[in-house]
Amino acid sequence: MPWNDKYECMPVKQIQQFQVEKLQETVQWVIKRVPFYKQKFKEAGVKATDIKGIEDVAKLPFTEKNDLRDNYPFGLCAVPLKEVVRIHASSGTTGKPITGPYTADDLAQWTECMVRNFYAAGVRPEHVVQNAYGHGLFTGGLGFHQGATALGCTVVPTSAGLTERQITLMQDFGAQVLCCTPSYALTIAERAEELKVDIKSLPLSIGIFGAEPWTVGMREEIEARMGIKAMEAYGLTELGGPGVGFDCEAQSGIHINEDHYLAEVVDPVTLEPVPLGEKGELIFTSLQRRAMPMIRYRTKDITRLYREKCVCGRTFVKMDKIFGRTDDMLIISGVNVFPSQIESLLLDIEEVTPQYRLVVRKKGYLDQLVVQVEGKPEVYEAGDRKKFEVEAKIMAHIRGHMGISVEANLVDPKFIARSEGKALRVVDERPKQFR
Repeated sequence: MPWNDKYECMPVKQIQQFQVEKLQETVQWVIKRVPFYKQKFKEAGVKATDIKGIEDVAKLPFTEKNDLRDNYPFGLCAVPLKEVVRIHASSGTTGKPITGPYTADDLAQWTECMVRNFYAAGVRPEHVVQNAYGHGLFTGGLGFHQGATALGCTVVPTSAGLTERQITLMQDFGAQVLCCTPSYALTIAERAEELKVDIKSLPLSIGIFGAEPWTVGMREEIEARMGIKAMEAYGLTELGGPGVGFDCEAQSGIHINEDHYLAEVVDPVTLEPVPLGEKGELIFTSLQRRAMPMIRYRTKDITRLYREKCVCGRTFVKMDKIFGRTDDMLIISGVNVFPSQIESLLLDIEEVTPQYRLVVRKKGYLDQLVVQVEGKPEVYEAGDRKKFEVEAKIMAHIRGHMGISVEANLVDPKFIARSEGKALRVVDERPKQFR
């Protein structure tokens, strides 16, 4: 049962008419209030009145991450700072941080989207929610906090890190719900096993994970090791944080909150829209945000959109789990390689754990991909011969499915740094001129 069936179960034609009206309002809003967009729309020769149907969104110009950096900190803010009640930001590890200002109404809308996320995951007011997302400028911690609070849950704001304490509090407070990144969930599961704590015997039954791409194989690994239902939370700082999309009990795709976000998929090369069901780059336009609306924001995430009748009753468009990111894509021997593809193949190998990283090196004139992965204890106990067998098995499995040759290294236990937030999956050791 949806949290807000007025919108979540609205007939598709009504949703799309609502989106058109909100899109027209948002275009008028940014033209009046944001010089950047006023100029972009003038150059594109587009007016709000040109938007008469959903397909007309393709007439609007794109917004890219560099546009946000170039206008740092508040060049894209559509309201004076006296109307801004909170500011979040990205880490800024690859340049200036991305700022996210919110009006009071923006926070209320974000909270509504997060409540939907929790409710669809099976969370109810009587649940204890352990929130192990980082709190602070990062949108995750406070986004989940306000959603669970609004739903009426008991919230334990542990934030990320101090893994042993996370496990102790999980035992002492009886949390039924865990919120964190999927890679940190695995870190918690692994540490619990080392401490001889049986997580499956605890009240924990639901995990809501996001902030990084994760495969179906990873979801199944988490569910098996923790004895929980692992649910999705999708979002971006640029769009206001988590709550953009979520999966329901069917776990058959991520529902997008279409009354707040207009989603489309384009060919990442031509940037032309592709039909529903075809894979491409995900684009979002925010429909009700007022402090910093995004017009056709290029997420760089690769996925597909589709509509289907869902057992949960929601009519919102669905998207697949993120296949990869255009800026994470590696080209090895002429083949496009996404880290998520390697992850899926590694999870097929029963002798290894989900702890891995990909190292890209230069070998002569060619790029070489080294897959570093930790084996299970019994592999190391069996000696070097077994280790070599598993490495050969990995290389053959990847070559057979992707047609590329990689070097597989079974590294020592705990060689891969454990994540308390987003996992570092790719290390590029090539000289800068070759990247």
